[in-house]
Amino acid sequence: MPSQHAKTQRPLPAEWTIEDSSHLYRITSWGDPYFFINEKGHVAVRAVETGPEAEPPTTMDVVAIVEELRRRGVQFPVLIRFQDVLRAQVKRINEAFNEAIAESGYENLYRGIYPIKVNQLHEVVDELLDAGKPYGMGLECGSKAELIAALPHVDNDTLLVCNGVKDRTMLSLMINGQRLGQNVVPVVEKYSEFTDLKGLAFSMSYLPKLGVRVRLATRGSGRWSESSGANSKFGLTVTELVRLVGELEVSGMTEKLVLLHCHIGSQIADIQVLKQATKEVAQIYAALIKRGANVKYLDVGGGLGVNYDKGHYEEDAGINYSLQEYANAVVFTVKEVCDANDVPMPILVTESGRALTAHHSMLIVPVLGAQAKDDATQELVVPEDVEESVRALARILDYLPGIESYGELLEAYHDARERLDEIGTLFNLGYLPLEQRALAETLYWRVCRSLLKQLKRPDEEPQGPEVAELEGALTDQYLCNFSVFQSMLDHWAIGQPFPIMPLDRLDEEPRRRALLVDLTCDSDGKVSHYVTSYPDNRFLPLHRLNQDEPYYLGFFLMGAYEDIVGDAHNLFGRVAEAHVYADAEEPGNFWIEKIIQGTAIQDMLAQVQYFPNDLHRRMSELVRAKIQAGVIRPTQAMEILDQYMSCFPRNTYCDPREMVREDHRV
Repeated sequence: MPSQHAKTQRPLPAEWTIEDSSHLYRITSWGDPYFFINEKGHVAVRAVETGPEAEPPTTMDVVAIVEELRRRGVQFPVLIRFQDVLRAQVKRINEAFNEAIAESGYENLYRGIYPIKVNQLHEVVDELLDAGKPYGMGLECGSKAELIAALPHVDNDTLLVCNGVKDRTMLSLMINGQRLGQNVVPVVEKYSEFTDLKGLAFSMSYLPKLGVRVRLATRGSGRWSESSGANSKFGLTVTELVRLVGELEVSGMTEKLVLLHCHIGSQIADIQVLKQATKEVAQIYAALIKRGANVKYLDVGGGLGVNYDKGHYEEDAGINYSLQEYANAVVFTVKEVCDANDVPMPILVTESGRALTAHHSMLIVPVLGAQAKDDATQELVVPEDVEESVRALARILDYLPGIESYGELLEAYHDARERLDEIGTLFNLGYLPLEQRALAETLYWRVCRSLLKQLKRPDEEPQGPEVAELEGALTDQYLCNFSVFQSMLDHWAIGQPFPIMPLDRLDEEPRRRALLVDLTCDSDGKVSHYVTSYPDNRFLPLHRLNQDEPYYLGFFLMGAYEDIVGDAHNLFGRVAEAHVYADAEEPGNFWIEKIIQGTAIQDMLAQVQYFPNDLHRRMSELVRAKIQAGVIRPTQAMEILDQYMSCFPRNTYCDPREMVREDHRV
């Protein structure tokens, strides 16, 4: 047993500030220029304006928005859409390209288009198109349903680029769009589509304009690099492109080729890869122009990245360039190639979806409870007649406060683990009562928590593996009122990190190590890694829960893909939504345009073919049979049936008002 030593007084930590929280949760890395911590220690949002005559930004306190939603009876979780952020991103991207064009002397225009697969929600598309009107912003679609949704939203010169696999119905819709005077461009992804398009053109007596996607030799960077290069799923090889142009020449349709497209993957991490790909496709463009093609648009695809965790522990979570550098790379590279080949400069097109939408929405999730390995409210009483291994754990716990030596603390940890193993063996062999095993587990976890507090010393760098083991073992579980599968499927499926942080108390040091778990019955229903300044990203620093005080977490950068890709795991539906605008003349500097309630239980059931009328009939028959069998009295049975039916219009998530928050602490 380690010997006792006198404890040394350690200096008290400096007072925690909002700057400390900003650094801890890396908010300047992923939140700039929109999210910050205000002087109250609350998360806040800036309604950023761009341009030379931009007014100072209006700021909104997210806690005030949450309080207003609670006052209106909105059940959480709720997704807040900051429409001003959506509009600001449209302006920022377009102004970045306009600045690059002006600086370089580029002799044509930029036309951004929004790929609606990133977030097809009508309110998002409408807001983007409205903000993009001054810039001639268009759309991109990649399926039949997306094409049907997009066609009524484009007219005159507004560009609609049609990617994806196309059947004859889709191609004929695109041709008819052109006959209506719409600027619809079907992009040939496979050579068979070109054959189908020619056949339809002759049968409809209309020669449509078209685009072509070329498969570049340059490969993208990051998680989605496989969507580019020689093994890309889409695009014509250079050989196929030359063959297609030859057929157009023979058919007298060379002037119908109006758009050249490429794509090197979503979330481009490295600016050098972008420059290389842009140079390659620009050389192909120049060669086509020299052959007499009438290419008007050069579409370099999507890939403008978002900093989810720039420069930290996730290789694909950050980018090494700014928005302006991205725009400069495209504009200056294309200009250089066109000047060298003495060909006219095309209208530049990009398909930035993630960068346009990611920042505009955040998910607000209530914490329902927290659970540590041991219950702090439980009084420890060690009877005299307990097994020696249990008593040995109690002695280790008693001796720990007097141990100062790092080595002796490690020895105590190893002793405690050995004793716990002995206790497990005795229990499995039937020699230890269940009550003594429960006592031993409580003793062990209190030993571990005391050890971790004493082992974590600034003078011990690096920390030993035992510290990492203890930290992992002692992480608390914070039960959150949401579904990972519904609201952040990319995290579960591909490990995409999303910034998460408390909405308030950010002027207070968060001293709990938390693992966020959701409502689902699946063991994968958890957030497994986090964006923080700590080397260990397996936990999120959070505050201790206060009795009868709600604790909300904000999940950020949720606007791209997460609204769309979620499934119906455990039949948790879409969460409630609030559409918020900034207005300095309104109380709190904001107003709520629209509240959309979350999916009702009856609507989720209908998606899997359970319908209220049928369920009511079946439940009524079951209740009636129980009454006739004498199992229950009729009045009680009818109350049960009424309670069952009253659940159908309710929200699929837990109602925090109906729950007792669990919080076992040391």
